[in-house]
Amino acid sequence: MGLVGVLCIIVGWWLAALVISDNVILPSPVATARTLLHYLTRPYPARGETLLGDTAMSLARILAGFAWGALVGVVLGALMSALRPLRLIVDPLIELGRPLPPLAFIPLLIVWFGIGELPKVVLIGLGVIPIMVVSVVAALDAVPEEYIEAARSLGASPRYALLHVRVRAALPGVITGLRLAMGISWTSIVAVEMIAATNGLGYVILEASNYLVTTLIFSGIVLIAAVALILDGLLRLVRRLAAPMG
Repeated sequence: MGLVGVLCIIVGWWLAALVISDNVILPSPVATARTLLHYLTRPYPARGETLLGDTAMSLARILAGFAWGALVGVVLGALMSALRPLRLIVDPLIELGRPLPPLAFIPLLIVWFGIGELPKVVLIGLGVIPIMVVSVVAALDAVPEEYIEAARSLGASPRYALLHVRVRAALPGVITGLRLAMGISWTSIVAVEMIAATNGLGYVILEASNYLVTTLIFSGIVLIAAVALILDGLLRLVRRLAAPMG
């Protein structure tokens, strides 16, 4: 059933392309697929990477930034849930920073760290941290105290009750936060690659737009969607395995 929605989008795209009949404005799915297959193993631009290489570069940046941002967010959220004074101090800072788009920090990060890999990885992490902090605190707060009391009455130590009851019951909510943060990570990396990069899918999309190679723009978008869908599927699998009733 999940494929029905994808097929509807492809059919709608194909019909719209037939009506517009202009590959520059809206290429057909067939033309996009042809371009995608062509540049999977051929560089664009001539001194650039193949689409496979650009996808690998973007994915590496995503995973690096996502990893450190998620780690900091999970640890900070857990500490805020356990230590109320820390929560009262940090929570206003998180609420002040959460509405700020990570893209607003791109000029500062370029000034501070240059245009290498570090600012890209830092930018992704900055977007992940607030989402993970809020998700972790909400997930831990949502665990009923009755669960802890029941475990303690059966002889569980405070440490055991924390790790095997509260944390385990909160895992599905934490993983949902990871899924949301992953989406923000892709938004951030594509934007920063358009401004300060010489490879990656964002760079390819920008270069293709400069020369009106719309089929390549759509190819980059399709690759981003495919890789993001695979990563989200892996997180869904982890969530299913981690669910207390799963």
